[in-house]
Amino acid sequence: MVVKRALDIGTSAFLLILALPSLVIAACIIRLTSKGPILFRQLRMGRNFQPFEILKLRTMEFAAPGPAYTMGADPRITSFGKFLRRSKLDEVPQLWNVLRGDMSLVGPRPVLPELTEEFRAQYARLLTVRPGLTDPASLKYSQEARLLGTVPDPMEFFKSVVTPDKIAISLRYVERSNLWTDGVTLAMTALICCFPSLSPLSGTLVGAAPSHVVPWPSAESRTVSSVRWIPARERGLMGRPVVVIRDRRSARPKLPLPWNPALSGYRGDESTVRRSRQRASHL
Repeated sequence: MVVKRALDIGTSAFLLILALPSLVIAACIIRLTSKGPILFRQLRMGRNFQPFEILKLRTMEFAAPGPAYTMGADPRITSFGKFLRRSKLDEVPQLWNVLRGDMSLVGPRPVLPELTEEFRAQYARLLTVRPGLTDPASLKYSQEARLLGTVPDPMEFFKSVVTPDKIAISLRYVERSNLWTDGVTLAMTALICCFPSLSPLSGTLVGAAPSHVVPWPSAESRTVSSVRWIPARERGLMGRPVVVIRDRRSARPKLPLPWNPALSGYRGDESTVRRSRQRASHL
């Protein structure tokens, strides 16, 4: 832990100095193109459930009403904000959070306090470490907003599919993390920032094996969710992620949601669903 913290301090200080010219230019453009502060501040939950204020370059119209989550093509995002989000430059000020000790370079992404309350048991384990700028779940869902923009109910999809899958991936990271895995994660993050087309959700999932399912608190009487992979040889097409939300009250899938709905498919039965829930109960 001491070595990791020392690397966090040294690396974040170096990167902040390196990024300073870009930050100054971005700050000037934000000031000239929209009203409001340059930095966006939001309360997130940190290590041991200690809240802190996360910093980002502001990408939305100041004080525009709307949900705390960005779901798809949000009209509140400014023209320059779209560029900042695509390039991930809006995340650079979080290096100051790393330098202060609120965050680490690699660790489970910090979330809103209300989300940690919904998944209290899982976050009680995740928040034994500092949240981070990036982690394997961030790599898999680096195009999360784009994915959420393709579904009819983005908020339910976010809480019943995306969040449980991200929690499961982050839990595995916490259990197995070391300096080598952190280095690989940082290298992959830099690669995807430079070449967004390599993003896992642009056509390929990180790892073909599906994650364990962490049930949504209200899902016990409603749905079971899973993220699965249909191999190319079964469809004659490039393998793509397929998300299926299965309704327990029906023998048919409730909502198949890949990038292209025409490519969707479902395999499984009630015993598969029961096994998924049993695995989830052990997380």
